[in-house]
Amino acid sequence: MSTNHSPLEQPSRRAVKSLEDQPLKHVAVPLEHSSWGRQFAAGWLGRFRRRASDALDAPNTPDTADAVQDVPYARDWTVFKALLRNPAALSGATLLLALIVIALLAGTLYPGDPLDIVAQPMLPPGQDPQYWLGTDSLGRNVLAELVHGSRASLAIGATAALIGVVIGTLIGALAGYFGGWVDDVLMRVTELFQTTPSFLFVIVIVSIGHPSMSIISLAIGVTSWPTITRLVRAEFRALGQSDFVMAARSLGFGHARIIWREMLPNALPPIIVTTSVMLATAILMESALSFLGMGDPNVVSWGSMIGDGRDMLRTAWYLTALPGGALVLTVLALNLLGDGLNDALNPRLNERP
Repeated sequence: MSTNHSPLEQPSRRAVKSLEDQPLKHVAVPLEHSSWGRQFAAGWLGRFRRRASDALDAPNTPDTADAVQDVPYARDWTVFKALLRNPAALSGATLLLALIVIALLAGTLYPGDPLDIVAQPMLPPGQDPQYWLGTDSLGRNVLAELVHGSRASLAIGATAALIGVVIGTLIGALAGYFGGWVDDVLMRVTELFQTTPSFLFVIVIVSIGHPSMSIISLAIGVTSWPTITRLVRAEFRALGQSDFVMAARSLGFGHARIIWREMLPNALPPIIVTTSVMLATAILMESALSFLGMGDPNVVSWGSMIGDGRDMLRTAWYLTALPGGALVLTVLALNLLGDGLNDALNPRLNERP
């Protein structure tokens, strides 16, 4: 008994036939090469929903060209849309962007050294139009210190967070992927760092070395990685038995390729959210060090401004209130953005219509 097929069915059947003739490794390699791009875009800009058969991943041949041409792809920019619909996240992102722009333009807005004496000491805000926010006890421009202080605080916070994320991601990925004695050793080291008070550890490191921006960033970064390590380890343990990981192993891919090109892109969303929290924590740590007089003496920061004005809190409240307010706004912007990213990258969001 013969069965006739319409001409519309013939291209798709030819595509499946050509796919069966191709070795499995030839089909999987294009997927592996594009995993970072797809997963990173999915983490930031939404998810790509595939509405085609696996025959689309076969090499481009004349038999499959017609079938591939008619398959629709849909891109849902769910994360970006969720951030735009979240007023708190949008406010945090706008405020953080404004602070970054101010920090980048600090040298243009107020050229020269902000620690130079430029006017009469203790001018209150609004008394001299040239110095809108007044001067401190040494006659330095408070507004210039605030602008340049944003550059120092954001630079140290970003560098320290980057160091912590790199170290934590590396250790967490190795522990979660290999398991066994590797996991035991790395987790014991992580627990050793977690049981040590982070701020005291930072003080010890800065006291041993010369208090500079690089030493402070390194000290904060070295003490902040255990949090991201446990998060990455948990993500890798959950992804270890996933279908795409098992398929990559069956194809003979190496450990490094599986870790960095297959598993790590799928663990990016929680890492991104945690990075915003680490950045805020690093800025607070740097401000606390500068408040105690352990910051870089050649660089002005918000913490050092608060420390310099604490003795005149009753007579010149603005010397501590203004840098304190800038610090609160920065941490608030990072927390709002982090909460918005957490809501937007929630897997349940993809199930909403």
